[in-house]
Amino acid sequence: MKKITALLLLAALVCGLLSGCGSDDEPYVPTGNALYMEGQDLDEYLAQEEEPQEFSLAYCPDRSMNPLIGYNHNNRVLFSLIYQGLFGVDNNNNVTPILCASYQVSPDNKTWTFYIEPTACFSDGTALTIEDVLATYQAAQANGYYKGRFTHVNNISASSAGGITFSLNTPYENLPLLLDIPIVKKGEVEATFPLGTGPYVFTNGVNGYSLQRNVNWWTTKDIPVRATAIPLVEATTDAEIRDAFEFGDIGLVCTNPLSGSYAEYRSDYELWDVDNGIFLYLGLNLTYSDYFKDNDTLRDALTYAIDRAAINEKFYRGQALVATTAVSPESPYYSASLASQYGYDSMKFLDAISGWNPPKDDDGDEQTLRILVNADDSARLRAARYIADVLTELGVPAGTLEYGNSGKTTYEKVLLAGTYDMYLGQTRLSPNNDLSPFFGWGLLASGGLTNQSIMDMCKEALANSGNYYNLQQKVAEEAGIIPVLFGRYAVYAERGLFDGLSPSRDNAFYYSLGKTMEGCKIPTVYD
Repeated sequence: MKKITALLLLAALVCGLLSGCGSDDEPYVPTGNALYMEGQDLDEYLAQEEEPQEFSLAYCPDRSMNPLIGYNHNNRVLFSLIYQGLFGVDNNNNVTPILCASYQVSPDNKTWTFYIEPTACFSDGTALTIEDVLATYQAAQANGYYKGRFTHVNNISASSAGGITFSLNTPYENLPLLLDIPIVKKGEVEATFPLGTGPYVFTNGVNGYSLQRNVNWWTTKDIPVRATAIPLVEATTDAEIRDAFEFGDIGLVCTNPLSGSYAEYRSDYELWDVDNGIFLYLGLNLTYSDYFKDNDTLRDALTYAIDRAAINEKFYRGQALVATTAVSPESPYYSASLASQYGYDSMKFLDAISGWNPPKDDDGDEQTLRILVNADDSARLRAARYIADVLTELGVPAGTLEYGNSGKTTYEKVLLAGTYDMYLGQTRLSPNNDLSPFFGWGLLASGGLTNQSIMDMCKEALANSGNYYNLQQKVAEEAGIIPVLFGRYAVYAERGLFDGLSPSRDNAFYYSLGKTMEGCKIPTVYD
């Protein structure tokens, strides 16, 4: 493995920088792991150290540093070095055990039990416990960032055998795909700066905020970072972070090109495009809209009227992925042949609505198709206006209803009230592409999208990914969802700074510990 540098060890000797230091006159030296073995000659160890990396990262002090509730993608870059989950997930949806030492699953795939690494500990040296894991997942269930991953989880509990058990209401083929959620201490699930089990520790020292290498780290595997300390550059806007990167003050940044505040990068850099699950779509009001409630003509034809490539280029700089089915083109569940059937084709749209007339109001005038949009998202607002203009040109008079998140009348209130014809929505799908929230209950099912037949197909896909094709076809042809785009994070790094960097959705510095799912599975009598 790449060893930590001499500078790292010397920094660790200064009590107060890291938790677990000794007394002032007896510096703390880590023991009991491969970083520095007890009894090893210290001068010999220091002479073998490699040159450290030197770079900084962005830190948004006005955004949460609690990984269970923090949405900011720049702070989440820091989370990937401070925290670990039961599992890690790479950018191809491959799962690897991290804090999980072993697991077992019932024959019906509805009960999963996970056991933690016995030597895993937090940065203050306290052991990781099942109670910590349980408290973390219970908190994640109640918070917005991860809540959607628990749609079909009935119960989470500590098992009598010392593990943590997930009881599901439907079979899951791959529950661990959802369990890369960062684990924090039981008493710190609501803390501003909870401790983690990862290779770095968040520190506020005399020189400001930084991440310090945790020489007490419970494992010694390679990671894509070998810096002793990583200074943090405070910034509050995407433009400030972009400028700091381009002037060389920051070594790596994670950006969201679908954000209305995205700042374009023009300097020399290395770039990784990373799936983030963000889904831009049109949701139809099947219950109350005169356009859709009694006639499927426009619903069936609408996919051919949406010029997704133009929307991507005009409002998202071409950095999103065109989507005609409700799955990212980079997902293992995607079918290119199926997706090709629902692309933009204005002539096909006009043929499909030939003989159909827009509904009329009480005065006999054509009703305007109302597209609801969140006005606080400038890129989405402009995209909605563009869609309205194109539909109008194609013979369907359309306009926008523009509401933000504040005031007496808000975007969400109008969505729940159903006083629109369709809305341009955006959500983050879970890594297993679970679409069931659209067809069961809650905000995503607004407009009467609830559909038991499609819900059943969603569950079948969760149980066996081979069913995703039929589900995507059903959604494209019968559901009240018109896919538009899928988002990706753009991870920029100083050229040549990182060797072997492979960022994933929630882990800019993704690494594995060399374990495999098959190797960690506990066979049952049914296997």
